[in-house]
Amino acid sequence: MVVIRLARGGAKKRPFFNIVATDSRNRRDGRFIERIGFYNPMASGQEVSLRITADRLAHWESVGAQLSPTVARLVAQNKKAA
Repeated sequence: MVVIRLARGGAKKRPFFNIVATDSRNRRDGRFIERIGFYNPMASGQEVSLRITADRLAHWESVGAQLSPTVARLVAQNKKAA
């Protein structure tokens, strides 16, 4: 099953997350099918903290991909802010 979830990157104590579509059996930071966006919880000032490619997200949802709870929360926040 395809899942849309966060893959952690960044340095120690400076997290950065890619929002990726991946097979549910793959590791958290392992192989993925497509990068859909990113989430930077440490963003400050003019930096963008969340960017999601809406058309690719809609595509993956249309073919049956499931959102992780955290990504679902981020998508809801993004829609509310826009």
